Order: sequence, then C-alpha cells, then structure tokens
Amino acid sequence: MSCGVESLDTYLQTQASEDMRHRANAVFVLVPLDTPDRIAGFFTLCASALDQGDVPEAARRWIPRYPLVSATLLGRLAIAREYQGQGLSSVLLARALRKAYESAATVGSSMVVVDAIDDGAARFCEAHGFVRLPDSARLVLPISQIGRMVEGGRTVARARTPTAATMSSAGMATHRLNEP
Repeated sequence: MSCGVESLDTYLQTQASEDMRHRANAVFVLVPLDTPDRIAGFFTLCASALDQGDVPEAARRWIPRYPLVSATLLGRLAIAREYQGQGLSSVLLARALRKAYESAATVGSSMVVVDAIDDGAARFCEAHGFVRLPDSARLVLPISQIGRMVEGGRTVARARTPTAATMSSAGMATHRLNEP
C-alpha cells in the first residue's frame, strides 16, 4: 500500500507489525472484500494523556477535571492512492472513532487526540468535529460527543459511523493487522 506520504507508507511496511507484537499501537487495516490481501487504508490507536491545561475551552466541559486527561491517540490514518477521493478517509475515521469509543468503556478515555501531519489533515479533522489546540497541529474530540454520534446513529460529517452493513455496501471491511 502506498498513500503518497513516505512516513505513513514506511510505518505500515516496516513498523506496524512490530508495534502490534509489542502492543504499542493497535493497527487496523481497511481491505476490499473482493481482494482481502490488499490494503486500501489503515489507522492506529493507542492510549495517551493530555495535560488539563492543553485541552481547549470548547472541549473542557466534556471531560473530567484531572491534571492528566485520559485519551486515545489516533496516531495514523491513511488511504492507498488508488482509493483516494472515494470518501474512504471519512469511513476509516468513523471506524476509528467507533473503536476508540468502544474501548473507552474498558480502559477509560475522555477524548480522541490527533496530531495532524499537515494542514490538510487538520482541516479534515476539523470538518469532522475535532477542535484544534491553540498554536498546534493537535486536535481533540471528546468521547462523549463520539458516543452521541455512535449511539444515536448520527453522522461524522458526511460519513455514517460504519457498521458491518455499511462497510460491506462500500465493498470494504476493517480488521486488526495480522488477523484474517
């Protein structure tokens, strides 16, 4: 898979499997149903924390008042070049947010954090409800807001949070890297 961003391509090719073995990141891949050995995209999730003071005012009302705020880091998200422009970035983001929301019930997480790789990625996240931290490429989205989207069947911008049916209708499925 090549998304056109060298650091993301290199990560998937050389580091992702090792991160999975060491449980440093959970790596999820998007695959076409008709060619499941081909990767159309991927994202990573891992536990993280933010200083309370780093959380923007717009997001503070949604989180507990602890010195460190538990979070889930959406570390990477990429779509292969041949699948770009088909709305799959939004579908993959929605899947990542659903996974983060589901895992928050087990490990605790107040928000999803993204460190945008560039301004285009930051604008994409903002269009999906993320709030940018001042003077930073870091963006946050409170888990409580994600919960309302997931449980209420609301949209994450233009893409519905994917279920097996919506992923199937798009001809795609997600699973953890190294799983069938």
